[in-house]
Amino acid sequence: MIRVGVMVSGTGTNLQAIIDAVQSGAITNVSLEMVLSNKKDAYALERAKQNNIPAVCVSPKDYGERADFHRALIETVDAYQLDLIVLAGFLVVLPKEFVRKYQGRIINIHPSLIPSFCGDGYYGLRVHEAVLKRGVKVTGATVHFVDEGTDTGPIIFQKAVEVLPDDTPEILQKRVMEQAEWKLLPAAINAIANHQL
Repeated sequence: MIRVGVMVSGTGTNLQAIIDAVQSGAITNVSLEMVLSNKKDAYALERAKQNNIPAVCVSPKDYGERADFHRALIETVDAYQLDLIVLAGFLVVLPKEFVRKYQGRIINIHPSLIPSFCGDGYYGLRVHEAVLKRGVKVTGATVHFVDEGTDTGPIIFQKAVEVLPDDTPEILQKRVMEQAEWKLLPAAINAIANHQL
């Protein structure tokens, strides 16, 4: 049984996909130990509470210096003795010491087919806006290990999603979530928990 923590900044739809997969048995050998957000009002924290998972907020707004926030983040995560950290829409750049400490034990979901539409500035709806502006016909999502770069770590899984002529960024975002993100992230967690990677 591996101890998993999920870090989220927003509503937590990917978190819900993980919770549902654990409850249905699609993810095995996993104990969800905590959900951490950088935002006190993130609905993801409510989802955690509804499922009896410890919900924790470590907000940069509570610290005068960024270094103090980084220290608090590391200390908070350390306290849970996690085997795997899942970034499910966590919109904070992790401190390098955090990434080094948990090297090979942090995964992230990104809403494009890396190496396209990734890196600094590409997150959330911005990714889908860029996809539509460029006119590509296929997009998707990627689960990857986190290293010290932005979206540069080794790729675990990818899934393609068709871009349709009438898509808006919001419609495309929803399709990428439903067809790719909500499937890939649970599959990656399950593969890691069961030593299939």
